[in-house]
Amino acid sequence: MTEPLVSRMRAFGTTIFAEMSALAVQTGSINLGQGFPDSDGPAGMLARAVDVIAGGGNQYPPGPGVPDLRQAVSEHRAAHYDLAYDPNGEVLVTVGATEAIAASVLALCEPGDEVIAFEPYYDSYAASIALAGARLAAVTLRPVEGRFTFDPDELRAAVTPRTRAVLVNSPHNPTGTVFTRDELAVIAEVCQEHGIIAITDEVYEHLTFDGVEHIPLATFPGMRERTVMISSAGKTFSVTGWKTGWVCAPRPLVTAVQTVKQFLTFTASAPWQFAVTYGLRHEMGWVAAMRAGLQDKRDRLMTGLALAGFEVLKPAGTYFVQTDIRPLGFTDGLELTRRLPSLAGVVAIPTQVFYDHPERGAPFVRFAFCKHEEVIDEAVDRLKRLG
Repeated sequence: MTEPLVSRMRAFGTTIFAEMSALAVQTGSINLGQGFPDSDGPAGMLARAVDVIAGGGNQYPPGPGVPDLRQAVSEHRAAHYDLAYDPNGEVLVTVGATEAIAASVLALCEPGDEVIAFEPYYDSYAASIALAGARLAAVTLRPVEGRFTFDPDELRAAVTPRTRAVLVNSPHNPTGTVFTRDELAVIAEVCQEHGIIAITDEVYEHLTFDGVEHIPLATFPGMRERTVMISSAGKTFSVTGWKTGWVCAPRPLVTAVQTVKQFLTFTASAPWQFAVTYGLRHEMGWVAAMRAGLQDKRDRLMTGLALAGFEVLKPAGTYFVQTDIRPLGFTDGLELTRRLPSLAGVVAIPTQVFYDHPERGAPFVRFAFCKHEEVIDEAVDRLKRLG
């Protein structure tokens, strides 16, 4: 039989997360690769899910999402960012942010259109763009004074007459960068000058450290009307398996995304939707405490990685620390991470797999710190074998 997979998807195959998580299981290594926490979310929110299941709330919820969750999301946007979204038409509940991104790209991009994304980028971006028959135009984030950032001139040069959208992820996975007000202002200016739609992946919106502020692109003048704002409960409440996300955007954009989304999953996760509603209204204090704990874990891992010989770049947000492996005598992160279980009993993620230009990310390896302190300490002790 000839290759059954459509040609535009043949470059993707198994994700790096599946490969490395399987390697962790096979070798009994500590998994600091995939970004899922070791502990569950707030007890009150979990109890709400159990109550809904026991109470019979297990059938199809409405296609746009449970009305009370859409209202809670609207309240959250207003309270945190002073952004007003009508829960009846400007908020759409999705199966996590991954579906929201895919449905947005499929809804808004024609074959041959171009979508700008900042590399390294989360791997689903390229797949979603390929499924739409569009082309990804990568703008590279590079380390400058200890944090990853982009050159505004490179962003402007990436725009062509075919540019339809820009995918903006901040706080940024996998670099840990939180775009500054000045950086976002450049993106906003480019979008407005060229009539570009912004699709913003903000799933780490509440996971920023050292007082760094997350600023939604939609808050900039002229951007609300051209921004598809995406977030989810998974990272905010440490329930990554619930896959409950949402889109906030002007009605025409939400209608477009919902038109596609209804033929992907239609709807899902009724108990989790009710529970997330509770979380948004009653558990943001838990989120603040969790964020403080994550900052301590970040510092713990950074200190250990530096002692193990890595050059460490300090993240302002997310679950992840980027390291430069060259001080240890390595230059290829993919080769090192495939050997790391045998060398040190630890699994990490090679950053280069998230680049259109892999050579630019070859020296970098990503470690996750959303783990128990004792897991971080044991991983660090093992990594010291590399020195």
